[in-house]
Amino acid sequence: MTLPLDGVRVVEFSHMVMGPSCGLILADLGAEVIKVEPPGGDRTRHLKSSGTGFFAALSRNKKSVTLDTANPADVETLLRLIDTADVVLENFRPGALAEKGLGFDTLRARNPRLICLSLKGFLSGPYERRTALDEVVQMMSGLAYMTGPPGRPLRAGAPVNDMMGGMFGAIAILAALRERERSGEGQVLAASLFENAAFLVSTAMLQQAITGVAPEPMPAGRRAWGVYDVFTASDGVQIFVGVVTDRQWEIFCTALGEPALLVPEFASNNLRSAARERLIPLVQSILGRFTVAEIEALCAPAGLPYARINRPWDLFEDAHLQASGGLLPVTLPDGRTVHIPALPMQFGERRLGVRHDLASPGQHNDEILGPLSPPPEDS
Repeated sequence: MTLPLDGVRVVEFSHMVMGPSCGLILADLGAEVIKVEPPGGDRTRHLKSSGTGFFAALSRNKKSVTLDTANPADVETLLRLIDTADVVLENFRPGALAEKGLGFDTLRARNPRLICLSLKGFLSGPYERRTALDEVVQMMSGLAYMTGPPGRPLRAGAPVNDMMGGMFGAIAILAALRERERSGEGQVLAASLFENAAFLVSTAMLQQAITGVAPEPMPAGRRAWGVYDVFTASDGVQIFVGVVTDRQWEIFCTALGEPALLVPEFASNNLRSAARERLIPLVQSILGRFTVAEIEALCAPAGLPYARINRPWDLFEDAHLQASGGLLPVTLPDGRTVHIPALPMQFGERRLGVRHDLASPGQHNDEILGPLSPPPEDS
């Protein structure tokens, strides 16, 4: 079966998370993504601690070639490779590729149809040469302020800006491919961490602008809904329950067998929100009589939002992901097969799967670089 980006060739110069996320999206959508690694492989392969999963999570469906950008002959090979490409993406420091003779101006002079994407800390402006990390922009944008308790800014528990920055880069590439169909020309694109983080906090910005009141951090803030909280069941398991409409409140109270909650003080969502200091301990005292399974059995048929507080590794056993094709197999260097979430999209009934397992460094040198013979010398 064909995939949306069949026939599109992408050359990826990237490491860590942001660039590989962008390449992963394009690869899963069917592009031939060729990851250029230095001799010995991308250093992301060898990260430890919180970086241990980066490479395995973001490298399926890609091909690997190894070339040394300090070697002029390898640079010439890279130039010939890029001549065959539709897209080049990179997330190295500003000017790093240009110093190797691989700047975007050089590449597009040889291949005017080429689309070039830089994944950066900042878009053009006063900060554009400043070094950024996901954590840096979470602090700068106010995302960390909104995530942690008052006075304790806290980064999100996943590299959200790196991954979403890569996603916006992929969106830009898709738009540029569409535009190239009309113009015949490629172009230079950029996506960034800081502007992505600013986009993420746009609702908090507008809340302050509209009300004139600064929103409190999420752990302390006043919720828009009366019941929208984490509760502890009688067996000690935590569960989130949301009751966001007046009809849901009626259903919730009936299901609990607590019609006494249907009092004028709690008659509307705005009244319940205003009375949260009294209401939430009351709801906790009631839900605390039930096991987590009983709370789930109460919420599910009533159509109420609920969720156990899981850990990321609990998703390996998630029944929905397992049944829906939402977990994809990849083989680790030690030979073990593990599963990883697929892209969160569906084409009709089809999920995007694995065409190429995790590549070893330079695994596709012969396939990709072999046909790139140097041009004949003038006689």
